[in-house]
Amino acid sequence: MGKPILCLDFDGVCHQYTSGWRGAAVIPDEYVPGLFEFLENAKKEFDVQVFSSRSNQEGGIEAMIAWFMDQRKLWRSRGNKPPIDTPLEISFPTEKPPAFVGLDDRVIQFQGEWPSVNMLRNFKPWNKQEA
Repeated sequence: MGKPILCLDFDGVCHQYTSGWRGAAVIPDEYVPGLFEFLENAKKEFDVQVFSSRSNQEGGIEAMIAWFMDQRKLWRSRGNKPPIDTPLEISFPTEKPPAFVGLDDRVIQFQGEWPSVNMLRNFKPWNKQEA
């Protein structure tokens, strides 16, 4: 039995997504602060898998992989270096994995009680909420 799966959404969780959707293979924005520090710790305990609406679109996975490589280089150039330059050890499934837990900026955890439709209509992800 391997490590439990941690499923990360890409846009709004890994990628800042401030420019909005530009196509599956177009990823213009930088990483969300803290991403790579988080990944360095999470990969010790989890099988980290990144799944996105990009995942099953042409060029989407390749673009995310290239983005991760470029952004990690940028992160490292800013002086943020793990003790050893190890691979990220993340994968990119084409279907939503059977995760133990996930991080997504556009979900509400179901707690056994149904939310109001009004609450759902007024939902805002973390990067659109007023400070």
